[in-house]
Amino acid sequence: MKTTATALIALAAVLAGSPASARELATLTRLDAQTVELGREDTAPVSVWISADTTLDKSDQRFAAGSKDATLKLSIPATERRYVILEGKGGHQTVVAERVVAVQQGSNFRDIGGYVTKSGKMVKWDKAFRSGAMPLLTDSDYAVLGQLGIGNVVDFRSLEEREVAPDQIDDRTGALFIANDYSLKPLMASFGKGGGENVYQGMEKMLAPQYRSMFKRLIANEGAVLYHCSAGQDRTGIATALLYDVLGVDRDTIVKDYHLSTALRRPQYEMPRIDPKDYPDNPIVQYYFQRSEEPRDKPEPLYTKSGASHIVQFFTYLDSEYGGSEGYLKKVLGFTDADIATLRANMLA
Repeated sequence: MKTTATALIALAAVLAGSPASARELATLTRLDAQTVELGREDTAPVSVWISADTTLDKSDQRFAAGSKDATLKLSIPATERRYVILEGKGGHQTVVAERVVAVQQGSNFRDIGGYVTKSGKMVKWDKAFRSGAMPLLTDSDYAVLGQLGIGNVVDFRSLEEREVAPDQIDDRTGALFIANDYSLKPLMASFGKGGGENVYQGMEKMLAPQYRSMFKRLIANEGAVLYHCSAGQDRTGIATALLYDVLGVDRDTIVKDYHLSTALRRPQYEMPRIDPKDYPDNPIVQYYFQRSEEPRDKPEPLYTKSGASHIVQFFTYLDSEYGGSEGYLKKVLGFTDADIATLRANMLA
């Protein structure tokens, strides 16, 4: 992989040290192109299996029996999507996968599964993926993504963004592609108001068609859903926070997961190699090439100047305006109690 060993180790430290992991039964973090590390807090003896899917069967490889180790290094190539299944007392099983999908030239590409809800259920793996833009994916990356069972691509981006960096993953995988046309200019203008405070307020209305499409595909349960914007942190971060909140993931975990975008973004892979002079009126091009003809490569922390988290401010607004995420899904997106029950049944184990 093109990602350096140093970067992989640094990323592993970020993920392993994140308090969000407190709401995960186990984690699987990539150390290099050939190795992942399994981590778990409960060291009760378990059999450790490596599987090509989330179901334990005779074709799976047993790595260890009766292991009490808090961490284990496993040989799993980055080119293969694999799952670790922990089988404990009474046959109880826990499935673990890599949250960060190992693509060479992608940005912020994650499986949203693995978090434990307040009711003790777990968000299923391989049901929904989030990402930034994907104009520079390699053939090896498409081979990895082809193993994810993606049946739907919901593109949150504007007309201007899609003009510069159109999606190809639906063409490569046969997935259903969904996008709603709008201009990015009003959205970017709203980011400049209020001194950087409450920057997400109103986006839940502006992007209602996009969010409605995403939730409809999750409710339909016809293959995994990949949803994304350009950076995979703001529009995609809101969508993920709404989804986790409705599923019952605690908000501390949601906030920690949201802020992982700062470490996981690779802005140099979010914009294709273009001459910005060819797009003088395109706001997304001007954003990525503000200082030079080289795209910006340093993600901006997702906090206000006063130190408040953007997503925490959004939750405060959401609670006040709609009574929470479920209220928003009902009042703005038009979903029913039955729809939300189906969503939870599809997404939780």
